[in-house]
Amino acid sequence: MQLIIPTFIIHWYLSLFSQTFFLHRYSAHKMFTMNKFWERFFYLLTYISQGSSYLSPKGYAILHRMHHAFSDGPRDPHSPHNSSNAFTMMWKTKDIYNAILFGKTKIEPQFDRNYPYWNTIEKIGDSWISRIGWGTAYSLVYIAAFIWFDMHWAFFFLLPIHFLMGPVHGAIVNWSGHKYGYQNYDNNDKSRNSLILDFLMMGELFQNNHHKLPNQVNFASKWFEFDPTYPVIKTLHWMRIIRLKPVKAKELQEVEA
Repeated sequence: MQLIIPTFIIHWYLSLFSQTFFLHRYSAHKMFTMNKFWERFFYLLTYISQGSSYLSPKGYAILHRMHHAFSDGPRDPHSPHNSSNAFTMMWKTKDIYNAILFGKTKIEPQFDRNYPYWNTIEKIGDSWISRIGWGTAYSLVYIAAFIWFDMHWAFFFLLPIHFLMGPVHGAIVNWSGHKYGYQNYDNNDKSRNSLILDFLMMGELFQNNHHKLPNQVNFASKWFEFDPTYPVIKTLHWMRIIRLKPVKAKELQEVEA
């Protein structure tokens, strides 16, 4: 337990940070800029932190832009209102994601542009050798903890979450963020803010705010809301690792930066 709980928490938040910071706010929305060195650094961090469930910045960006354009409508790739449960929503999302990534569906030009791409990591990250290798590594850590630290066998039920960390985060955000919570804005969709202090998902559960202001880097809108990723982004901007883009008021509501 002394090894497994910290390992799970570190994996949860590193993977989640990569998803909200690099895949979502940078790849899909281009809320800030960074030079090629730092882009490669965060690209690699995304691969390492997501491991067996690595999500391509290209696939994520295109899928997410489609989600904004068709939010909760028939063409939304991952609305909970188009699926009977979270698992069927995840499976549908997987099929659309794979079709986009492997060129099996036509992508509208407004979605298929202006995202980072690193061919080497794409090939490695999406290979079964990599996915099985990461899954084996997670399993060996748990087996070692079971043998040498007398870990309870019930902790092995955490392994499937490690294997599917990226999709699990996406499923929580899209299912909860479009079904449960309150609305600050009428967006003509079902988006909700599920938590007012969103430490669990690092700000991603302010879905109603985000759908109203998709280019606002701070996902919190009201005084009582807090997006924990925003101070990190401000710090990275202060350190000149990234540069926040000046955005006019009307541009906040445009789907693409």
